Amino acid sequence: MSELFPPTGRRAHRILLINDDGIDAPGLKLLEDEARKITEDVWVVAPDEEKSGSSHALSMVTPVRLRQIDERHFAVKGTPTDCVLLAIYELMAERPPTLLLSGINRGANLAEDVTYSGTAAAAMEGALLGIPSIALSQVFAPGGTVPWETARRYTLPVL
Repeated sequence: MSELFPPTGRRAHRILLINDDGIDAPGLKLLEDEARKITEDVWVVAPDEEKSGSSHALSMVTPVRLRQIDERHFAVKGTPTDCVLLAIYELMAERPPTLLLSGINRGANLAEDVTYSGTAAAAMEGALLGIPSIALSQVFAPGGTVPWETARRYTLPVL
């Protein structure tokens, strides 16, 4: 991938990863592996539990809680949109991300499902804040296993 991300470009990137499947989701871990091929400056700020279907919701009454896992990994008691706002305005305020990647969602975000998707909403929030943002999802057959190798194979070429 060196032709896509030359050494000067690698150092310049700062990537924020968000999802709606939760901090321990396999799609998020896969996305982090792929993002690290672009830059080592990767931050993960994700809900502490599953938040699928949360759409573009904000926590208005329930307090948003933050648990720091390590220097660049944070679990948030809140929605994917809460995660974006917390990351950009608090955790990464001194130097905002150059790219926001949301996902990789376990399941399709197609057609009207996009309106319910916390994965899509996180990317929309990033875009509204002026950060290039992409939502990624992995389709799989109902009752089947998620073909994560497909996502691993195509994530970087798509980006």
